[in-house]
Amino acid sequence: MPPKQNPLRLNKLQLKTLTLFQELALSPETSSVREDGGTLITSLPQPHGNHFHLGEGVVMASDATGLKNQSVWRALERKLLIESNFPMALILTEAGKSYDTGLREKILHLADH
Repeated sequence: MPPKQNPLRLNKLQLKTLTLFQELALSPETSSVREDGGTLITSLPQPHGNHFHLGEGVVMASDATGLKNQSVWRALERKLLIESNFPMALILTEAGKSYDTGLREKILHLADH
C-alpha cells in the first residue's frame, strides 16, 4: 500500500506555508543547519507587488499568506514540523523538511530556460 498523502491532515494554507519553509531551508542565504538536524530559518521573504523571489523561482504573494500567520505557525508546531517563537524565530525540523506537501511545483514558479 502506498504511503498516505498528507498523513498529518494539514490544511491548504498549512501545506503552502510548509512548502515555503522547506524552500527557505534549502538556501544558505535564508537558513543555517543546526547540529540537531533542524534548520534555522533566518529571514522570511518580503513581497513586492503580488510576488516575491525564492531561490530560483517566483511565488505569488497570495500563496504565502501563512508566512505571517501565527495560527499557521502554531498548527505546524503542534504537528512537530517546526519549532517557533512567532514571529521572531523558526526552526524547520527533520520531519518538516521531509514532509511531502505535493505543492512545490504548484506554488514555486521556476524559469523554463
